[in-house]
Amino acid sequence: MKTLKTQVAIIGAGPSGLLLGQLLHNAGIQTLILERQSADYVQGRIRAGVLEQGMVDLLREAGVSRRMDAEGLVHDGFELALDGELTHIDLKTLTGGQSVMIYGQTEVTRDLMAARAAAGAVTLYEASNVQAHDLKTERPWVTFEHQGETFRLECDYVAGCDGFHGVARQSIPAESLSVFERVYPFGWLGILADTPPIHAELVYAKHARGFALCSMRSKTRSRYYLQVPVDESLEAWPDERFWDELKTRLPGPLAQRLVTGPSIEKSIAPLRSFVVEPMQYGRLFLLGDAAHIVPPTGAKGLNLAASDVSTLYRILLKVYREGRVDLLEKYSAICLRRVWKAERFSWWMTSMLHQFPEADGFSQRIAQSELEYFIHSQAGRQTIAENYVGLPYEAIE
Repeated sequence: MKTLKTQVAIIGAGPSGLLLGQLLHNAGIQTLILERQSADYVQGRIRAGVLEQGMVDLLREAGVSRRMDAEGLVHDGFELALDGELTHIDLKTLTGGQSVMIYGQTEVTRDLMAARAAAGAVTLYEASNVQAHDLKTERPWVTFEHQGETFRLECDYVAGCDGFHGVARQSIPAESLSVFERVYPFGWLGILADTPPIHAELVYAKHARGFALCSMRSKTRSRYYLQVPVDESLEAWPDERFWDELKTRLPGPLAQRLVTGPSIEKSIAPLRSFVVEPMQYGRLFLLGDAAHIVPPTGAKGLNLAASDVSTLYRILLKVYREGRVDLLEKYSAICLRRVWKAERFSWWMTSMLHQFPEADGFSQRIAQSELEYFIHSQAGRQTIAENYVGLPYEAIE
């Protein structure tokens, strides 16, 4: 077994692992990233595209924003389509100047991978049988196999950025974690198409037949979603059926503007809310989907991962530069305060805009009344906008 050494071992080369690695590398803190999949697989994942201001600022701080700033689309608002009418949520006005950036997670990942390669920092793809050891000690270590050889990676800290199904959370004894979860009785059928977006901003539509979302990745590439039963088959949805159903769920004038075309990607994603507490175990820290999942309705998944990255990065900076090891035990509490607020908002958006098959008449009327209150009240719209652009990151002191 060969022995390697680094300061921070990062498990997972998705956006959170790569972003944490880039920030730490720029600060002179050594990292090594282990990724189970191939680089091509990681690069090919189609995911979120709405970036909060906090994540935009963090990517700029990491020095990987050149392409995002050139190609990303700044959105100052979004539309809610309710009962055939559009209601505009003016993010910039309601939040005192804040906005969001439309820039796909695929592109964020590509930029981070390129920056890490240019910096000469090490990422080992197709690393298998990754296991973390001695996490409750001051000298944790990770074993893994790569290209037929077995390695021991000695480190100061381990960052688990390997997603919901990864090994990081599974390295923590079950009795040390509390799990909070809600699984929703529907999924999102999404397609990607090289067609111009239907609207200059995102459109969230509530309809008797189910929720719909009109999103985009660029001015020439659109991303659309439909609420479907959780057990729906992808084969049951040829492109023509998807486009017809989307038109049905949108206000008439908007549906007439829809430009259809062949899908270049199509998938069905189940929806769940999930949180584990605490988000750390000894010197192992969980980030992103390894610790929490949100339904995509509030556009919070990738952004929550970024706030975890910011928190751990700033804590480790003070640990290495100032010896502030007392901050390590605060990581989970700081992250969870923001996580639960984002979970609440994502749950609320999901509850307000989707059709729940078992909801009784009273529940449906309450949901309708609550949504009407929020969109017709200045305070209500401000609450929606404040949460949508992203709550501020907590200072590390």
